This record gives sequence, C-alpha cells and structure tokens, in this order.
Amino acid sequence: MNQLYELLHEYRVIESERLVLRPLELEDAQAMNQYASDPETTYFVFGTHKDLAQTKHDLAFYFLKEPLGKYAIVEKESNRMIGTIDYHSINEATKAAELGYTLHKDYWGKGYMSEACETLIKVGFEKIGFNYLSAMHDVRNPASGRVMEKAGLHYLGVLPYHRMDNKDPLRPVDDAYYHMTKEQFFEKRDKK
Repeated sequence: MNQLYELLHEYRVIESERLVLRPLELEDAQAMNQYASDPETTYFVFGTHKDLAQTKHDLAFYFLKEPLGKYAIVEKESNRMIGTIDYHSINEATKAAELGYTLHKDYWGKGYMSEACETLIKVGFEKIGFNYLSAMHDVRNPASGRVMEKAGLHYLGVLPYHRMDNKDPLRPVDDAYYHMTKEQFFEKRDKK
C-alpha cells in the first residue's frame, strides 16, 4: 500500500541548518502579504496581491485547504516567515511531484531557497519515498534555474508554449524544466 500522504503528514515540520519548514497558518497572512503584494517578487510566480484580504483568501484556498506537502519557510534566527515551498502536482501512483517556491526579495541571493529545495528533495527521496521530483521556471527567470541547479536538479530542456503568462494572458511562456529521479539522488548521495 502506498503511504505517500501518511508520510507527508509525518513530515509536516522539517528543519535545515538555517530554516524551519512548517505548515502555514492564517496568521502567516501578514508576512506573506509583504512579498505577495510586491510586483518584483511575484512577477514570475503568481498575480500580485492587491491587499491583505486577497492574501488571506489565497493562503486559505491553496495552503490551508489541502496542507500536506506545503510549507512556510521560516528563518530560524529571526523566526520570520520569509516564503513558501511545496510539493504540488503530486502523482500518488508514480510517486512524483513538482517543487514550487516563492521567497521574499529581501532574502534573495543568500542561499535560503536552495537550502529549502535541497531539504525537500532530501526528505522527499529519503523519507517520503518519491520516485521523481521536478521543477520548472519561466525562461525569462534564470535566477530560479540557478536555485534548481544548486539544489541538485538536472536541466532537462525547455517546454515551449507551456502555459499562458499570469500577467499577460496573450503571451505564451516557455518553461525550463529540471528534474531528478530517486536513482540519481541516491547515486549522488552515496558518492559523498
């Protein structure tokens, strides 16, 4: 029997060197709104939030309605919620998932997102039992690709005309696709 969701429940809180990944709460709306209302932070990720009410709605709708595999990124030193990361598009039959993330721009370039991704990849393969993890980004956002590479994901190629832009519904987006199989993960881990 596949215990994927039971294991996602067991690993609701995960710690790394500088971060705690934990379930979101409605009380996180204020911290989330600080970056969700910033057009620079949200440009490639989702529509910029107009106000705190929209953030509360989206937080409840996406993160609280189905919370397994969705995490607040909390900086240990300040105990501040600085972003989110999640396993989404989970395929229970093949034990595959996609990683998605957003980080407050004040924390860009400090390795926090690579650390959060590495942590979810490690827990995903070692504890939860995923067979395959992937992530993608708009080709116009190469910084996200650098995060994926630092976290150990392998570049696979570009998915042309993959989706429509969330800011300009007339512009198709080409997504760069990264991935890792459990075999690749364990081979790399065991060489260390």
